[in-house]
Amino acid sequence: MITLENISVTYPGGIRALHPTSVRFEQGQFTVLLGPSGAGKSTLLRSINHLCTPTTGTVGVDGLGPLSDGKVLREARRRTGMIFQHHQLLGRLTALSNVIVGRLGYHTTLRSLLPLPHCELVIGLESLDRVGLLHKALERADALSGGEQQRVGIARALAQRPQLILADEPVASLDPATSAKVLSLLYSICEQENITAIVSLHQVELARTFADRVLGVSRGRIVFDGGPGDLTPDALNVIYGTLVPKSGNDACVGAAANAASDHTPVPMPFIYPDTGGQTV
Repeated sequence: MITLENISVTYPGGIRALHPTSVRFEQGQFTVLLGPSGAGKSTLLRSINHLCTPTTGTVGVDGLGPLSDGKVLREARRRTGMIFQHHQLLGRLTALSNVIVGRLGYHTTLRSLLPLPHCELVIGLESLDRVGLLHKALERADALSGGEQQRVGIARALAQRPQLILADEPVASLDPATSAKVLSLLYSICEQENITAIVSLHQVELARTFADRVLGVSRGRIVFDGGPGDLTPDALNVIYGTLVPKSGNDACVGAAANAASDHTPVPMPFIYPDTGGQTV
């Protein structure tokens, strides 16, 4: 559905947040970007819909084209729901008013200044019902709990009728039990609607539980690509710790060490070395 070709991001001051990376995301897949804080997960995620404009490379959407075209970018964003870590809700507005913000992309700027038609309110109510908050529709957002606010954020994304959902650390501010409930809800909705989801996390157990695919990100590079069952201690060492996996297999360790020194691919499944760029 989405293809990134040699995407990189350099911030002012020459800070390289994302090294050249190429990866493809398939329709209906629930992908977790896993890695420590500051690894580049959010930069990679936000590059997909150009909330963070890539310094180099292109993002292409099947059936639309590259996002460097303004019309393509607007259409891609209309089809993309975004869920943020800190909810990004307007506290003084009701849950329903926050949800129908997701419908504004389907109207002109002038039309969006007027009350939206009844059909849009119905979509908003249906979206709240999907996340179990229909009874909270007329409550102020700042009166809701953290978990409820995040569910409102999911409902807002659903109101866009998206083909893609991007979630940037959506449960980082929630307790473990609420985190699991929110991710379970998001996963089940995406599975039912065949929505592609790309979610950045740093909790390994949540990735093991909910991901169809895991991309490990470390120091601005994708260093792991596999299923949740492939998150072995060796793989986690690559994502969170040392470059060379700690393993009893001397051949694999030797190959990884050689690759680290001469920048050649590691002959191991799913694990990639710390090179200047890679294709996944």
